[in-house]
Amino acid sequence: MKRFFEIARIAAAAAVLLAAVVFAGSALMKIQVVDGAKYLEMSKSSETASQSVSAARGQIVDSKKVALVENRVSYNVVINSSFFPDEKAEQNEVILRLAKLMEEDGLMWIDELPITREAPYEYTEDEDSQNVRRIFTKLRLNTYATPQNCIDALIKSYDISEDYTESEKRIIAGVRYQMILADFSSSTDYVFIKDVPLSTASKVRELNYLLTGASVVEDAVRVYKSGDIFPHGIGYVGPIYAEEYPALKEAGYLISDTVGKAGIERSMEAFLAGKRGEKTVTVSSDGSISESVTKEAVPGKTVMLTIDSEFQRKLQDILKDFIGSLADGTLTKEGYDFTDCSAGAIVVCDVKTGAIKGMATYPSYDINDLIEDYPSVLNAEGRPLYNRATDGLYRPGSVMKTVTATAALSEGIITREDTFACHRNYNFLDIEVHCTGSHGNINVVTAIQKSCNIFFYQVVQKLGLDKLIEYESAFGLGEDAGLEISSSKGYLASPDTFESLGLEWTVGQVLQAAIGQSEVGVSPLQMCFLAQTIATKGTRYKPYIVDSIWDYNMTEQITKTEPEVAAEIGAGEEVFDAVIEGMKLAAENTTSAVYYGTNEQNAYLSQFSLQALPYPAAIKTGTPQASNKATQNSTVVGFYPADDPEIAFSVVIENGEYSKYLVRKIIEAYYGYTPSIEDLGNGSYRSTVLWD
Repeated sequence: MKRFFEIARIAAAAAVLLAAVVFAGSALMKIQVVDGAKYLEMSKSSETASQSVSAARGQIVDSKKVALVENRVSYNVVINSSFFPDEKAEQNEVILRLAKLMEEDGLMWIDELPITREAPYEYTEDEDSQNVRRIFTKLRLNTYATPQNCIDALIKSYDISEDYTESEKRIIAGVRYQMILADFSSSTDYVFIKDVPLSTASKVRELNYLLTGASVVEDAVRVYKSGDIFPHGIGYVGPIYAEEYPALKEAGYLISDTVGKAGIERSMEAFLAGKRGEKTVTVSSDGSISESVTKEAVPGKTVMLTIDSEFQRKLQDILKDFIGSLADGTLTKEGYDFTDCSAGAIVVCDVKTGAIKGMATYPSYDINDLIEDYPSVLNAEGRPLYNRATDGLYRPGSVMKTVTATAALSEGIITREDTFACHRNYNFLDIEVHCTGSHGNINVVTAIQKSCNIFFYQVVQKLGLDKLIEYESAFGLGEDAGLEISSSKGYLASPDTFESLGLEWTVGQVLQAAIGQSEVGVSPLQMCFLAQTIATKGTRYKPYIVDSIWDYNMTEQITKTEPEVAAEIGAGEEVFDAVIEGMKLAAENTTSAVYYGTNEQNAYLSQFSLQALPYPAAIKTGTPQASNKATQNSTVVGFYPADDPEIAFSVVIENGEYSKYLVRKIIEAYYGYTPSIEDLGNGSYRSTVLWD
């Protein structure tokens, strides 16, 4: 009996176990078979994925912390590979829906496929262009492939249905090609379109159930608040080109990022570019999306310039207005035609540090216009993209006499008291050369004041070309300035330069080199630092336009640029005292403080008088032939105040005259002096300045 009950208990337990197995199996079958599709869909729609978070680019501010370049929030439509449908046909549907949505709002998505958007297809670039050749490589086609062959290859590779219209096929093919270029993958989101309006972004979010894998992410767009202020120095950002991408990818950039292309935007890229963050995106079973930041994005650093934007604008206006006064005949000179005058440059620096305080070039442009329509700015009359202040190379003319004088005095070739005779004409080895006047027996101070050619012709014969070049280089002429933005090195008159230009060197070129003629090319930037070196009596500083680097919100200074000595000219104070005395006398000769006459020109010229300034100025002018020898340019360098210099400056006016008339306006703009012209009656006028 006992055994019977044991057998019964075992049987009952087995029955219970069997029932449990049957129940579990039924439940599992229901999950896997009956409700399989449901749970599969739930598992797919509840996926999570990582998404990169862009970092705000650092700002660019002027010396007073006025923002010149900042950012605004924008919205990009992106496709995340983790949520993108698995089937190519479904992917194509999402692509087409997105494109149609953009078309409804009048927007154009990113499409760099260099093939026309309508059949019959043609290349939009030359068949030998880099972009067209890239298609052949990416699609593994022969180099003789036609545009139609390229479209067909994309249609085949990505299962683009024949049921689509030709236009729809081209839309999908273009996006597919763009995805190839963008390295679209599980680790790299694809940016379908950048900077869409908020209304469009809202539509994408609302239609999320139809646009599987598409989402909207916030980004920052560069804003050039005053794009016409110092555009050559600030530069601009742009898309990453395919040829740039391999190197930038190693540095953590995505193909959809922007990068500095010119100016400070380019040279300070390492500071301005922030560090990308990450977030986790989860799509729940009900279609809702949640996000959590797993790595905070770090914004870029803010770059503070040495430029005062208010002073910079004044410089630009001064240069533009002055060139206009020559071109329209307001300023004239008998026997000369300046109606073709249309370009020039000004550079102003801090004498005691080398910091650039202002740098104007004309014609100029607005960065916003450049971004909006690059070809129109590129092809505009006068080459506005050309930064004449740093890259323009000019003969300095008689400005070079200050260097020749310094070299001769320093080397003991002459003393301050030594004189040479000038009787307008001079013979050198049967070569007849001339001067602008007959100055008689004069010393170096008077020779600088009156800009006597013949004095310096005789001096350089004793000095020699090698010593002249040595001092020109010490002054920074023909040398790399080391500026943060592009600047030309230039060249000096020498047998080697002539050989490189395919010209024959003659001994008479030594005379021309001494007065800044011959084949010499220096920039306004270099000329400014020539003046800066004289002002400090021999210390040339390295120029710079980045004052400091700050955190994004400018609460903490990270680095500060310290003045750096580029060269020392140990000529002795007495040498520079003589040169400076000549430059001070030249400044006194600029214009008279009082004009007598009855015409309006006297009142007009009165505003240029340097004698009306509170302190003496020091200048040296030049009227060199342009490199084509068909026209003349006008140059001037100087510093102010002459006896305790704070700023140095240079001006170049192409195909013009009277650059010295800009000196007072530059000084007034920097110090805030207010000009005043007083009518004294009887046709005479006095020009004065008032302190702010």
